[in-house]
Formats: sequence, C-alpha cells, structure tokens
Amino acid sequence: MKLEQCLTEKSVNQKLLNIQYAVRGPVLERAVQIEKELEKGVSKPFKRVVRANLGDAHALGQKPFTFIRQVLALVACPELMTWPNIPEDVKERVKEILEDCIKGSAGAYSPSGGLSVVRRRVAQYLHARDGVGAAPEHVYLGAGASDLVKTVLSLFVHDVDGKPPSVMVSIPQYPLFSGTLSELGLRQANYYLDEENNWALKIQELERCWREASVDSHVRVLVVINPGNPTGQVLTRENIEEIIRFAYDHDLFILADEVYQENIISKDFHSFKKAMHEMGAPYSGMELASFSTSSKGWAAECGLRAGFVELPRLDPRVRAAFEATRGLQQCPSVLGQCALDCIMRPPRAGEASYPRWWSERAAVRRVLAERAAAAARALNAIPGYSCNPIDGAVFAFPRVELPARAQVAAAELNVSADEFYCLRLLEETGICVVPGSGFGQLPGTFHFRTTILHQQEEFQYMMESFRRFHIDFLPKYS
Repeated sequence: MKLEQCLTEKSVNQKLLNIQYAVRGPVLERAVQIEKELEKGVSKPFKRVVRANLGDAHALGQKPFTFIRQVLALVACPELMTWPNIPEDVKERVKEILEDCIKGSAGAYSPSGGLSVVRRRVAQYLHARDGVGAAPEHVYLGAGASDLVKTVLSLFVHDVDGKPPSVMVSIPQYPLFSGTLSELGLRQANYYLDEENNWALKIQELERCWREASVDSHVRVLVVINPGNPTGQVLTRENIEEIIRFAYDHDLFILADEVYQENIISKDFHSFKKAMHEMGAPYSGMELASFSTSSKGWAAECGLRAGFVELPRLDPRVRAAFEATRGLQQCPSVLGQCALDCIMRPPRAGEASYPRWWSERAAVRRVLAERAAAAARALNAIPGYSCNPIDGAVFAFPRVELPARAQVAAAELNVSADEFYCLRLLEETGICVVPGSGFGQLPGTFHFRTTILHQQEEFQYMMESFRRFHIDFLPKYS
C-alpha cells in the first residue's frame, strides 16, 4: 500500500506558499549552483561569483570591531579575564554583563525581554538620541529586528468592524514586510515612493493608498522605512511630521523601521519618537514601534542576530499579550545581546578602548561614504541606468531601461523582466544582485538592488561589469 504524505501542497498552511523573499530567491539559488560548477572546473566567462544580494558587511570584508569581540570573548570564557593585554574597560563591561546573567553564565537563559542591563543601556541610548525619557521595560530585545517585526505585526491579526486588517507598506520595500504579512494573513496596502523626486514620501500618495485600501479592509498600521531599504533615502524632519499627522488623522499605528540610522552619510537622522515628542500633544501620545539592530550601523554584526524594539504607550493588556508571545520564544541569544550592549554604549573618550574603536569606526564611515558616491556616479554613467543619491543604508537601487524584446523574452520564460536581466547578468559576469520586483516597483519600471559594501577592488570590478554587461545586452534585445 502506498504511503500517503501527511503534508502536501494542498494540505500545508496556504499562507506560507505565498511568502517570497527575493534576497534569497531564484537568482541566489542559481548563483549557488554556479559556484558549485566553478568548483568542478566548468568553464565560465568569469572566475568567481560576486554576491551582492545581501548587506552583510563582514561577509564582504569588513573587520569586526575589536571592542565588541573582546567583550564577547570574555563573556563566553571569563577565564580570559586574566589576559594582560585586555583593556580594563573591556573587563569592567564584561563584569557588569555577567553580574546580570544567572550564575554569571552567558549560557543561561536571560529574561524573555532580554538582560536588564542591556535593556537599560538601550533606554539610555534612546534618551540621549531623542531628548525624551525611555523606559527599559518598554524595550524588548530580539533575534534581530526581523524577529520583533513579526511579533509586533501579529498583534494586528484581528478583524475590525467586520473588515480584515491591512498594513500600509512602501513600494519599494524590504521583503521582510511583504513576507511576514503573507505568513500572518494580513493584507498589504502599497503606497509608492516618488522615484523622480529622490524617493520622496508624498502625503497625497498615502491618502490614496489609505482610501483605496479602506474600501474592503480596515487599515491599522503604517510601515515607514527610514533610511530607506532598498532606496537609501533619508526622510526630512518636515516629512516625518507630515507622516505623523497623517497617521494621527487616520488612527494608524506607526511601525518605524529605523535600522539604518547609523548608516547615514551626510544628512541628519530624525527618529519618529523624537518628532512626536517635540510636536507635543496629541502626537506625543501616539503609539509607536521603533526598531533597530546590531546587524546594521557601524558594527554590522549580522550573524549574532540581535536587535530591539521600543514600544511606548501600549495599552497594558496589549503589552501583556505581547510579552506573553515573546515568552514563548524563551529569549534571544545572550551573546547577541552582549554585542548590542557594546553598540548602544561604545567606548568613550578617556577609556582605554576608545582610540582604537574611534579609528575603526572612522574607517567604516569613510568607506561607506566613498562607496555611496562612487556607486551613484558609476551607475548614472551607464547608458539606460539612473540612480538617485544614496543618503543612507548600504545599497544602490538603480533603474534600468529594458528593451521590449527583453521583456518578451522574459515573458516566454515566465519570469519578470528584471529577474531575466539579473539572471543574464549573473550568467555572464558572475555578479548576484536582487531584481527590483522582489521589493516592489512602479509598474513599467525595472530595477535591481546591489550592496555597496564590497572592498575597493571587488567594488570597481562590479561597477565595470555592470557597464560592460549592459552595453552588450542592449543590442541583443533592441
């Protein structure tokens, strides 16, 4: 008798079948296959695959910060405290953290919200940043911001006035949001950023989105990504205030993805919480979820999976439900929390680790600024390419004009035109980027996202490869 499968495409959770995460999608899958082919000696028009699909700075050559790694080493192995070449401020930090760990071990569970010492440190960081108090008990640590975004959005999975809930999300957006909404069964209402005006967020577009989504759903959340991913724009203070007024007028919960706030190159960062506070009542009493992470900023500790969300002004019963949900996951990695502690309160002037930390941080910021300017120049110099200035984050999102024949060829293969372009780019140059359709884009436009974090030689190779490939691509499909 044939064994019947318990799980099939028809019986599995149907919401999961709709999840798409382009940064690890078909183009990356093909890139992995090509890497294996190269290892077997298969001839290619290039010698290596260049992965530009993720903003993983350490994977692309950035060195870990010495202070963070020394703290992690001693937290994991306190016996190393006797090493004479470890600075005293590192040892003091480690003692403070281990005193908050059960039995002085980072191998023990922390509270589900995170270590008390780290939550206090985050609150102190937020107070210094915003000029308004932050309560440690309103700060929750997680396994990266992604983990916390999902928990916060799960609070809204409930019909209101007989209508299903929906969430307003920018287009382009980071596919964490679209994927999480699919998983939770929440509707996505798209509002489009204005590419012709440096990816501006127009209030008229928010109004259009809300009005159309409200016909058959109850719009409950407004997601704002600032600095933008994949677009790299930084919102002005005036624009943030307009967005807050819009959310207040329509009774929307603001979910502020602010994970790239330490990656801004030349503009000022204004948090939503600070703007709300300075606008005064009634806006200072609005609900908000603000996210940050150790994966971005100067530290870029992606693999340690640590982040936080601040949730001020929640209804007490809602907070209890949120904390109960977080409790089901026990706690985020304690070593990740230790890294976050170092990021929230890095060495200060006068402390032993400060000169080295300052030098390492200055080098990272200098490289990011150089790469952002160089990427925009190089991409805009390619015929058929256009790229807005990169003010923040770690990506470029150029627009590419694709000939009609290329779009037909893509349709024949049942793939989007930009995915077809990215696959051809990979096959001919070995460079793995992410199609713009994975983030969303205005219909009729085509983009791709590439990180700009590669080391100088690899970065120049990428920019030159984009140029050569596109110049060859155009006559083939014109």
